[in-house]
Formats: sequence, structure tokens, C-alpha cells
Amino acid sequence: MFQHFKNVDAAFRHIRLFSYLFLAVNGIGSALAQYWAVRVVREERSKVYVLANGKLLEATGTDKRRVLEIRVKDHVRDFHHFFFTASPDEEAIRRGVTRALYLADATAKKEYDNLQESGYYTGIVSGNINQFVEADSVAVDVNASPVRFAFYGKLKIVRATSTIVRSLITTGTITETAAISENNPQGMLIGAWRIISNQDMHR
Repeated sequence: MFQHFKNVDAAFRHIRLFSYLFLAVNGIGSALAQYWAVRVVREERSKVYVLANGKLLEATGTDKRRVLEIRVKDHVRDFHHFFFTASPDEEAIRRGVTRALYLADATAKKEYDNLQESGYYTGIVSGNINQFVEADSVAVDVNASPVRFAFYGKLKIVRATSTIVRSLITTGTITETAAISENNPQGMLIGAWRIISNQDMHR
């Protein structure tokens, strides 16, 4: 009879151990299923679908700050290209600067007027000079309001007999406008623009 009770007690222990193991496995399985479900929902929410020509297309979601940084850099590079690229042709200079001034506020116009009054552009035409700008990098602080940038590049001044390379550093701010157009495809304006350095690097 005592042996019978021992067998019953051992059976209860086995059942209890099995129950604990079952609960543990079940709990781990439930936690993994919940984690997977949350992950799938997050991935689905990050997707954007666009209906185009009757077809459902998936668009990839991107961080807004990263997109803003890319747009600002593109805008700043375009401005410097149009503002500083020059050839010995008054009309070509005027067209380039006009395109640049669509991308900036009155601070860029003031800098242009100063260069014009100093005879800078007249010297380019009379000296048969070509001028190019090369962007090295654009640093952007998207956490600032307004967004701030620093442009680092080289200004190449090509004459018939020599080429001068200058270090070009400028700073400014960026504000977004509602006016997106062919003249200003990013809908942004450069403000508080300053030329920090424009010095010869080598001859």
C-alpha cells in the first residue's frame, strides 16, 4: 500500500514538472509570437502605397530629417554653382547669377552688387577668365531653426597662362517656402549668407 502511495506521489511530481515545462514553453512561444507580430505591424506601417495608372506600387518610407538634409545640400550646391560659375561672357554671367538669386534672399544680392561695383565681373570678361566652383562638402545642422549650413569647396580661376585655386567657405541658413518652381525646385531660400574664406591655395 505504501508503494502505491509512492507511485501516486511520483506521478503527481511528474505531472507538476510537465505542467511547469508546458507553461514555460507556452509563455516563451507567446512572447516570441507577440514580438514577431509587433515587428510585422511596424514594418507594414512604415510602408506607403501609391496608386499609379491603376497599379498599387510600394514606396519606401524615409526619415524626414535625412530627406531634409539631402534637399538642403542639393540646394546649397546648386546655389554656389550658379553664383560662382562664370565665363568671359556678360550675358552668361547674368543668367547664372539670376538663377542663383532665385535660391537666396537679399544677402546674396548684396554680395553680387558688391562684386559688380568692385569690377569683379568686368575683370572676368576683359581678362578672358573662366571660373568654376567645386563642392568638397556641405555641413548641415537640421536640428537648428532655421537650418544652418557651411559650404566647403574650391574656386578655380582659369586664365590663358595660369590657374588659381582658392579655398571657398561660406555659411548661411535655410528656410523653406511654399513656392516650389522651376527656378527653385526645392522651395528653399538661403539667408544670412556670408563668405567666410576665399583665399588662394596655390598657383
